[in-house]
Amino acid sequence: MPSRTVSRIFVVGATGAQGLPVVAGLVGDGAYSVLALTRDAGSARARSLLDLGNVALLEGTFADEETLRAGLRACDGAFVNIDGFNTGEKTEMYWAIRSYEIALEEGVRVFVYGNLDYTLQKAGYDSRFRCGHYDGKGRVGEWILSQNAANRDRMAAALFTTGPYMEMAFSSRTPMTPSIEDGVVTWRVPLGDGAVVHVALEDCGTYVRWLFDHPDRADGMNLAVAIEPVRYDALAAAFTRVTGHPARYIDIDIDAYFARAYGAMADQPAGYNADPSDKSTMSFRDNFTGFWNQWKHNIISRDYALLDEIHPGRIRSVEQWLRRQDEAERAAGRGGLFDKLQPENLRKHVILKIGEDQRRGRL
Repeated sequence: MPSRTVSRIFVVGATGAQGLPVVAGLVGDGAYSVLALTRDAGSARARSLLDLGNVALLEGTFADEETLRAGLRACDGAFVNIDGFNTGEKTEMYWAIRSYEIALEEGVRVFVYGNLDYTLQKAGYDSRFRCGHYDGKGRVGEWILSQNAANRDRMAAALFTTGPYMEMAFSSRTPMTPSIEDGVVTWRVPLGDGAVVHVALEDCGTYVRWLFDHPDRADGMNLAVAIEPVRYDALAAAFTRVTGHPARYIDIDIDAYFARAYGAMADQPAGYNADPSDKSTMSFRDNFTGFWNQWKHNIISRDYALLDEIHPGRIRSVEQWLRRQDEAERAAGRGGLFDKLQPENLRKHVILKIGEDQRRGRL
């Protein structure tokens, strides 16, 4: 079997919410260097990557074979996390598959795919749970693992499966952005008694670093991560314990949710560069109906014992995450999490790149 030791990693999705801590985790101690793909090398997020050291930028798009080939040829490792809200479901699947194929051809030794759960499959192909930005990634993830069975003598491959970032519940322009109503922090979402397997962004770098550090064990693995299953009544109670300010979760029906959170945009394509005339293109309404159903009915689970083994210092509860975030806000002189959620502050805090780009990024 050829060497699986890598030194330089091509990162697709490097300037996204997940990509930033992943790159930091790879280059922090100098063990790896990164070639980061970005559509705009002059953007604040791209420049922040250069500040880490051991990072070079490749300006271009993943939706271009010449660019993909140049990046993969220059590296012996790859982390590929394609922005499905840019591409839409169909286009994301094509370029994700093509990324794997080109990586294999160009001699990449370890390929890690930024994945999400194939919820439709896990729900027994019940279309109530169809969620395009999950299923598009999940189908490709299944395909990569099946290909890996035949190609592992040429390239190791692993999946890094995440979920909604915990930070999204404290940021503007996300599916779970809170509001302050009569002084009470309020999450109004159609979750019922379900729970969301939220992910801590700061842990992502450690997990991805582990996959590259342990390529023999990681080969063929689907490393699916989370903090814990987070019920939003428990999130609100933990917020009050940590900050001393009142908080609540209000379960609302799906129609009220779309009227409140998306308005007329609910029937726009979920992927902003997807063809709205293509009957396979899912709207926000269709996509996020499946999204909330998967959490409401507890379709997705995690192996927390495995996560404890791989990352003993991981964040293990929503209350632990909240305390760390509240302390960080106070240390930065910003007053704490409750102050961060004030409307004048919250609107300036955008964790997702799609929110920062305001759905105008090129493919």
